[in-house]
Amino acid sequence: MESTDIEVGTVEEASVAVARLLAVTHATYERRAQLEHALHSRIAIEQAKGVVAERYGLELEEAFQLIRRAARTNRMKLHDLVAAIKPGEPSPAELLTVVSDDKRV
Repeated sequence: MESTDIEVGTVEEASVAVARLLAVTHATYERRAQLEHALHSRIAIEQAKGVVAERYGLELEEAFQLIRRAARTNRMKLHDLVAAIKPGEPSPAELLTVVSDDKRV
């Protein structure tokens, strides 16, 4: 067989090869979507940390711990609370409750 010859398989083998290619392609698209979601989520968290740190005179790690505690205390998802923390707008009630508790101690 010459190096330029192409080996021809059966229709079934071709179907299997196409199915595998489609599965890999689908998995790649899903992974990409997961990574994009994670990136957008991380950006939102970083922005919220900055807002809280500036607003309450905290370090970024302290701001994150405050946000996490507020989400847990109020039994809400972190990304839901983060979405409610916006520059130029009042702090969400869930966050204010934890800040108030911290100041009483």
